[in-house]
Amino acid sequence: MKLFEKTGKMAIGSRMRLLTARLAEDVNNIYKLYEIDFSPKWFPVFFALAEEGKQKITEIATYIGHSQPSVTKIVKEMTTAGLCAHFKSSDKRQNTVGLTAKGIALSVQILPQYEDTHAAVETLMAEANHDLWEAIQEWEMLLEKKSLFDRVKEEKRRRESKQIKIIPYQDKYLSDFKSINEQWISTYFEMEEGDYRLLNEPRKYILDKGGKLFVALYKEKVVGVCSLLKIDEHTYEMAKMAVLPEAQGRHIGWLLGKKIVAEALELGATRVILESNTALKAAIKLYEKLGFKKVESPSNSYKRVDIHMELELCTYEDR
Repeated sequence: MKLFEKTGKMAIGSRMRLLTARLAEDVNNIYKLYEIDFSPKWFPVFFALAEEGKQKITEIATYIGHSQPSVTKIVKEMTTAGLCAHFKSSDKRQNTVGLTAKGIALSVQILPQYEDTHAAVETLMAEANHDLWEAIQEWEMLLEKKSLFDRVKEEKRRRESKQIKIIPYQDKYLSDFKSINEQWISTYFEMEEGDYRLLNEPRKYILDKGGKLFVALYKEKVVGVCSLLKIDEHTYEMAKMAVLPEAQGRHIGWLLGKKIVAEALELGATRVILESNTALKAAIKLYEKLGFKKVESPSNSYKRVDIHMELELCTYEDR
């Protein structure tokens, strides 16, 4: 198949559908071979009822791993075909589904087909170099832990994070520095006097006092900002870190944090401190990942602050 030679693994869904379609065609022909009037899509429900007896729709759905609407639709079709019917449950509050006399007769008639199909699959697997059945079980387990959709999202973020550039602040980024921070702070809290002072004049209150300021660019657009305030010769504060909502998920905060810590080390700092709020769980998790630990502090710079954290650079390891 030249298509899959060119597309590779990214077309796994299409290849699986093609294999499924090929098997489905064979299965239809197998039912005809044994002169059984039966739709292959009924098999999971039919087998569950034949093996376990009468069950509620929800119980069947759980047993076969289908959705409740899907089972309801199949049961309706099988009922029309005369293979199953609804029965009053023992508590008379919810109906159960069970095989009719016709369905029970079919469950006996179909046994030779089961036996021959099982033997044919065993022969096919013996000819193969890989055990497809075990591979499917393994894939199901892995996809249950993390779906293909989530895995693709991770790869997308990883690829896009490689396109993020962290560069030193320039005055042309003043409006971005201000607007991104104002948007972030106003989403969760209220702007305070100290916010306005730093955001309106970052050069005066951050850079001219020995601090640093960085911006994150994605496709040449400013998507995040962060500053390093000088407290004294050995202490700096990480502050005003903010990322545009639409750009989150690309590890921008992590990249900015790493840059801030690296810059503090370059400046000869022995520790970096920060103030935050415990309601910002994602931010706290990021700080902890960078190596920050909670510490006590006698004062807060802002009303919203309820946690102080510190990173001892003498024990810092590049994470």
